[in-house]
Amino acid sequence: MKKVLIINASVRKERSQSRQLTQLFLDNWRKKNPDDSFTHREVGLDEIPPIDENWIASAFVRPENREEKNQTWVALSDILVKELQENDVYVLGTPMYNWSIPSGLKAYIDQIMRINETWKFRSGKPDGDYVGLLENKKLFILSTRGDTGYGENEKNGHMNFQTTYLKFIFGMMGVTDTTIISLDNEEFGGEIFEKSKQRIYEQINAIP
Repeated sequence: MKKVLIINASVRKERSQSRQLTQLFLDNWRKKNPDDSFTHREVGLDEIPPIDENWIASAFVRPENREEKNQTWVALSDILVKELQENDVYVLGTPMYNWSIPSGLKAYIDQIMRINETWKFRSGKPDGDYVGLLENKKLFILSTRGDTGYGENEKNGHMNFQTTYLKFIFGMMGVTDTTIISLDNEEFGGEIFEKSKQRIYEQINAIP
């Protein structure tokens, strides 16, 4: 039995294409893996507070040395990190905003990039050698984009600060088994977009 964490980052609700992708993934996975459990984390509609000076000061204090005031500043971060540690599969649904990711998702990433908890320096001090601490995890990035050609070596690949960044940042935390499924052409609508949806929906439904 696996534990699956579903993360939604769109600021839209009913009209969100990325939410439709995560729901399709959930329905397909549940049908094929009925004993698995699911946790939902909302970072698009629910506010994830940005980190600040107090957060940074507290996060760099080792847990055994943390005072109550320190613990207060990283309380939400601790919950988010624990979710990552306890779940086996991550499903991240996100639109591309301005060639990057939504601000809520960036705030979430800042909360989970925790030294000595999701990553560390190999030597224990700054050495340029980073070690991810999330082991044996699988990540599915379900992205939506208005245009097309954002894949590697494609015409807009140099403008993709969405999936390339997400793959990198989760890789820094040790999550290297990553599958990226991207729904393009949303801005064009019509037949072009419907063909893109059909192809991507088939891809998601084929996931074992």
